[in-house]
Amino acid sequence: MESQESTKQDLGIKLGSGGQIEKKAPSTDSPWREWVEPVMEVVAKVPDYIGQFYAENKQFLIVIGLFVLGIITVKITLAVLDAVNDIPLLAPLLELVGIGYTAWFVWRYLLKSETRRELLAEFEAIKTQVFGDKA
Repeated sequence: MESQESTKQDLGIKLGSGGQIEKKAPSTDSPWREWVEPVMEVVAKVPDYIGQFYAENKQFLIVIGLFVLGIITVKITLAVLDAVNDIPLLAPLLELVGIGYTAWFVWRYLLKSETRRELLAEFEAIKTQVFGDKA
């Protein structure tokens, strides 16, 4: 019986009433607990600190996020354009399409004064729709 009691104590288990197993109370003489508990308290408060920081600097963080998102968008766009430009015969074809569209635009809107007035009227209508009457 004595060896059974010593085995129970070695395992950190003691029997309570009714055969229930209870864990041995942790010893308070562990020096590492002095360091772990304050660290755990600080780590537990980190979400609160982050939430408070976000609430205080919300506008600034949104601006920074949009700025970073803009830079990423420009980088991706340039990478896609570079990839398209590397496809044989596609870059010259797109240049020809651009030259053709520019020639059509000049012929349609810029060559005659009456079509220039029409273009200006369309531009003013779009400007009024976007900015309102007072712009």
